[in-house]
Amino acid sequence: MRHLLLTLLFPSLFWAQKVQQINNDSIFIRSVYDEALLRGKAYEDLRELCKNVGHRLTGSAEAAMAVKWSEEKMKSYGFDQVYLQAIKVPHWERGNTESAWYTDSDGALHKLHILALGGSISTNGLLNAPLIEFKTFESLKKAKRKDIEGKIVFINQEMDAAQIQTFKAYGGCYPIRGEGAIESSKLGAVGVIIRSLGMPEDDFPHTGSMKYDSTVSKIPAAAISTHDAETLSKEINKGKVKLYMELDCRLFPDADSYNVIAEMKGNKSNEIITFGGHLDSWDTGEGAHDDGAGVIHCLEALRILKTLKYEPVHTLRVVFFMNEENGNMGGKTYASWSKNNGEIQYAALESDRGGFAPRGFGVDGNSEQVNHLKSFESLFNTYDLDQWGKGGGGVDIGPLKDYFPSIPLYGFIPDSQRYFDFHHAPSDVFENVNKRELELGAAAISSFIYLIDTHPRD
Repeated sequence: MRHLLLTLLFPSLFWAQKVQQINNDSIFIRSVYDEALLRGKAYEDLRELCKNVGHRLTGSAEAAMAVKWSEEKMKSYGFDQVYLQAIKVPHWERGNTESAWYTDSDGALHKLHILALGGSISTNGLLNAPLIEFKTFESLKKAKRKDIEGKIVFINQEMDAAQIQTFKAYGGCYPIRGEGAIESSKLGAVGVIIRSLGMPEDDFPHTGSMKYDSTVSKIPAAAISTHDAETLSKEINKGKVKLYMELDCRLFPDADSYNVIAEMKGNKSNEIITFGGHLDSWDTGEGAHDDGAGVIHCLEALRILKTLKYEPVHTLRVVFFMNEENGNMGGKTYASWSKNNGEIQYAALESDRGGFAPRGFGVDGNSEQVNHLKSFESLFNTYDLDQWGKGGGGVDIGPLKDYFPSIPLYGFIPDSQRYFDFHHAPSDVFENVNKRELELGAAAISSFIYLIDTHPRD
């Protein structure tokens, strides 16, 4: 009889404990959102980073100031430990001259909105040559050398507006920027310009990193605005067009820089939950969405947990990674350093998709880790987060998989529809970040880190 009673009692106790845990989680998450929305620091912190520091291209004075600002800001919040992690980063500058014009079929001269691609070489004065257009990267790769030799290639491939997830549209176009100079040089081109990787038609060119191949000559590479791309294409259809371009890009020896790190120690102090974004940005705006919002999301998430006097199980570590945009030395250095220190990386999360309204979380992990992630979905029903499942983590935390193969890498998913309006463009400024959306993102991340910390994986 006693065994029967125990058999009946244990399931009841289990479910009672489960219900109590859900209630505790709901209450705590509500307190996180209240702190973020009513007493939050995220928007003002982002304003300081964007307006008092500005863009943060690796190797620049602004990047050095961003490190200093970040360290002091973290210390002001009284975390258990704040420190810098030394790294070496690329140092490329676009220089003082960056201009382009074209002559139309009637011989009239027109100015273009242009930005050198990150890592491009200089034109060594004014480069001028006939222009040849390709609507897709694949059509360029199929072209004949005799049609391209001595010309400047114009790759006018649009992002696919039919893609609902704009990051898929971006991924489909990335090769024109990353490999356009290589493929053009193989065919004898003297330069390349690309249509900016942006969704709207406007006058803001979008920069970003590009690659060279040691087996072919380096040629200068730049992006023009989507509006200019449309206009230029129409002129090419009318007749021959000549392009004049001058870029004053310079590459210097690698520079000293730092990842900036803050921690709240947990009972399992050697087991780490890493979360963060990248502190560096391109030099054309203020890096507000890419990735000022991401680092501020994570800083605010940790600040909220400390303010609520949360006692973590694992050590919670926020990392402001340096050099995601053109080398990922921050992410690579951090991963190897953590392994060499004998740490256990329990989980990692990255925010690098802008400061827009939160939609959910994805995980680069196995089926059990995906199911674990999905188990949190019901707790966020009232907060409008509905995207939960398999997905990417992020560039900065990606190298952790090389040293900790079983680690789940989580990615914060905000609404993506406006991200490529601003990505790598002069329009990526503080004024284009919505205060409430930024705060909601910080609250979602803080709540998610709490759940990862308190709910062990099977």
